[in-house]
Amino acid sequence: MDKETRIKKIGEVIKQEPFGNQEIPWQDKLESMDVFKIPLDCLVYNKYNGRILSRTKSLERKKYEINVETEEGTKLIEKLLLESNEGRNKKTLESLKKIGQQKIGIVTRDGIIIDGNRRAMLLRVAKCDYFKAVVLPVTLEENPIEIEKLETSFQMGEDEKLSYNATEKYLKVKGLRQRGVSIDKIADWMGETEPTVKSWLDIMEIMDDYLDYLEYNGIYTQLDDREGQFVDLTNLLKKFTNGSKDSADAFDGYKPSDVDDLIMISFDYIRAKYEGKKFRNIAYGRKKNHFFGDEKIWKNFKDFHFENVEPIKEKEEKIDYDSEKLEAHLNGRDEKYAKEAIGLLNDNIEVHQQQLRNRQAADEPAKLVNSAKNALESINQRHKAFAEPEVMKVVLDLNNMTTNMLGDKSPENTLDHVIYLLERLNIKKESKQSDAILEKIRDINKILFDIKKGLGG
Repeated sequence: MDKETRIKKIGEVIKQEPFGNQEIPWQDKLESMDVFKIPLDCLVYNKYNGRILSRTKSLERKKYEINVETEEGTKLIEKLLLESNEGRNKKTLESLKKIGQQKIGIVTRDGIIIDGNRRAMLLRVAKCDYFKAVVLPVTLEENPIEIEKLETSFQMGEDEKLSYNATEKYLKVKGLRQRGVSIDKIADWMGETEPTVKSWLDIMEIMDDYLDYLEYNGIYTQLDDREGQFVDLTNLLKKFTNGSKDSADAFDGYKPSDVDDLIMISFDYIRAKYEGKKFRNIAYGRKKNHFFGDEKIWKNFKDFHFENVEPIKEKEEKIDYDSEKLEAHLNGRDEKYAKEAIGLLNDNIEVHQQQLRNRQAADEPAKLVNSAKNALESINQRHKAFAEPEVMKVVLDLNNMTTNMLGDKSPENTLDHVIYLLERLNIKKESKQSDAILEKIRDINKILFDIKKGLGG
């Protein structure tokens, strides 16, 4: 049914006896408007309904035209609405079948559903013929800002916003701001404070940067299940890029290029849907509690990431923007990346978490020594990898390190350790290294002679 036909049919409906009335906030005052039972076939869905905005925007990014006046467009919107909250849809459908429509909808005079798209869809599923709604005295084109205001206040009220996909509210404030609506008005319409709206705009900006980084521009479905990490990242970037006193929570002398590295690494963790609490170890909170607060730890963490995770991304398949199932294609791409990268991402966090704990316990030597002892006792010395040269080199470094510690604080304990080592040497007479060993014994004798002489012996 085209627009003019809908206007004509709805015009005939509103000449009849109203079903009841409902107070609607319209043009800055509450107005009592008549409620009518409107045939569902006179109504069309709003493709920019806040509940499915990320989905329709993503489809349009693919140059997919959604015409809600066609059967194809109607079925697509109904599919998106059904998938938007399956649990709640099931309960609402049961209620509609049992006691009918309770909450009144709002439509324009040309039949576009402003409030109640989900209910109208479920009424069709329930094989109902009518939708109880208030009819606004305008079309969408005749007063778009007032309708946007009405739609926002209804859709984003406290009871409704809980059932929305997390991304939708960020897209809503972005869209309103792009259309020139002031922050104070957006806050009023959404029932939020101005600082909250500003924060949502900042988070949306980081979300767009993330999509740009992955070349997913405008495909908002790829933000699903990642809101918490974006909130954390936005908050910490405010500290490190605005020159605030809180920038002292980064390591001394950090540069904008360091913040750029922080953003890229964070995006890689967000893409893998990395667990939020562990994600915060990267740069969240006070300086002593995260990697970005210690220059040496940050450098090691960053270098490991770029050396090991970048090769995974470099060999990824190219994005097929023409895919008929773009969302599934990108989800599969992200899942494959996560599967290959998650072990490395996790190992890098855990290794540097331990380094951070060691730094924090620098004034608790007993705690650190016992921790190191426990770690060494956990090594399986029978594993073939234990004998590899690079492992043996680290073992030697550790031995030299502990020996230096003993030598500095307790020469007597150092000599006890030397005696312990010498007593456990198992050298056979026919050893192929006998000449080298004898040479080292002569060196030891010389050192001992010098020590004895220095002590007056």
